Amino acid sequence: MPETSGRARGWVLPAAAGVASVVFGVGVGELAAAILAPAASPFVVVGSLLIDLAPPWAKDAAIALFGTADKAALLVGIGIVLVAVAGAAGVLEARRPPWGRIVVALIGVVGVVAATTRANAPMLAFAPSAVAAIASIIALQFLIRRLPVADAATDAAPAPETDAATVPRAPTGPADRGLDRRRFLTWAGGAAVLGALAAAGGYALQAGARAVTAIRDTITLPTPTAAATVPSAAELDIEGLAPVVTPNAQFYRIDTALAVPAVDPSGWRLRVHGMVDQEVTLTWDELLALPLEESVTTLACVSNEVGGGLIGNAVWLGYPIRELLARAAPTADADMVLSRSVDGFTASTPLAVLEDDRNAILAIGMNGDPLPPEHGFPVRMVVPGLYGYVSATKWVVDLEVTRFDAATAYWTDRGWSERGPIKISSRIDVPRSGQTLSAGPITVAGVAWNQHVGIEAVDVQVDDGPWRPATLATAISIDTWVQWRYDWDAPSGTHTLRVRATGADGEVQTSDVRGVVPDGATGLDERTVDVT
Repeated sequence: MPETSGRARGWVLPAAAGVASVVFGVGVGELAAAILAPAASPFVVVGSLLIDLAPPWAKDAAIALFGTADKAALLVGIGIVLVAVAGAAGVLEARRPPWGRIVVALIGVVGVVAATTRANAPMLAFAPSAVAAIASIIALQFLIRRLPVADAATDAAPAPETDAATVPRAPTGPADRGLDRRRFLTWAGGAAVLGALAAAGGYALQAGARAVTAIRDTITLPTPTAAATVPSAAELDIEGLAPVVTPNAQFYRIDTALAVPAVDPSGWRLRVHGMVDQEVTLTWDELLALPLEESVTTLACVSNEVGGGLIGNAVWLGYPIRELLARAAPTADADMVLSRSVDGFTASTPLAVLEDDRNAILAIGMNGDPLPPEHGFPVRMVVPGLYGYVSATKWVVDLEVTRFDAATAYWTDRGWSERGPIKISSRIDVPRSGQTLSAGPITVAGVAWNQHVGIEAVDVQVDDGPWRPATLATAISIDTWVQWRYDWDAPSGTHTLRVRATGADGEVQTSDVRGVVPDGATGLDERTVDVT
């Protein structure tokens, strides 16, 4: 037993030294970021780099597993890995110096590379990660020197006598070793607490995002020149059925921004350039002075599985992109617009889609309020009929008129199709899958969509029986989803419910099952329920 305890102490306290030193360093790095380069937070830039480098299957798996909590899961994962690597660095530094410090330095190098290669990286983007690495190395060396002799020496190879961090000290008695351990734990705990306080201080100094939020709260949206109406008959008002207009707080969020960009509207500019006769620059005040229109549009993520929740419908306020493009006058051989967000994300949208009569807009309002920061404040693109990865650029600052054979975008570089029209689809919201029901009248309900075409009919199938027509609510427009209901006289037993939609053009939703890659999932949504 004493031998086991000794071995445990031989790595536990050095590992604690590694973790405490890295917590200290990361906290100092976050504080440095707040002062020198707010967009270069070590945690954020490393997380963003991992998002960019992750293969498409890993992104799909994260979205399927965590949904809109994928970014929180990534940050937790980074924290767990960082703790594990920090612990290993502490053990290495105690036993094989200077390898522990080298490991910490390499973590810092990753942070510097991640920060300096981000789009629009500031001049001092390297500084926070560099400061974090230096602070961690100094703290690690300091704590390793204060390890109790027994813990620093257990199972360790003789250290070079020239390395002051591991020069053996004279043997001490049990009482002295206990005091040494308490002193070490005090130092390690103090370093970790200082790191946490520094990180908290960094957060407190990150006033930019909060200032932008305060500015947003003072904005009064202009009165639209054309107001959208949502017919009362568009809402079936069935418990458990998604509302026809999705509240902002419930609207799905999928993007590549680990930290929500804080864009001050007073400094916002949109540049329209490339294959155009006249380059156009638009400011926030100029945009607000234009005739803005309301429209109701359903947005969907290409990663949405059949029956999934990565879809929402909102009332948007904005300016038609076709009018802005008309001012720029694209050349005859242009066929694509490459939109860029303030954080460097790009999307490739067919030029013809932005120039036709659909309500493709530069949106500034969402359900009567200025855009929420996580949904693109101050300005984003909303384009009916296309999945968001090729159209719905948030925090948009640049529209480059170009060609598909001359430029590619973020997701098309990663294996997704260059054009992403939303597929006709439908979903069952109630009853829930696996729900136990009582025999008799049961309401089956959900939503269906076929953007820029519209829904003609929805049919429901029970088990392998015939398809029965559902009742449709009033559609707001061809660019929104529509609610439906089916009244079922349910017999006892276990039953499978399926739904399919038919478009206004006669297209019937396919039962062929395909995954989300490269241009959206297909198949029929189904629910299994027990009726007693």
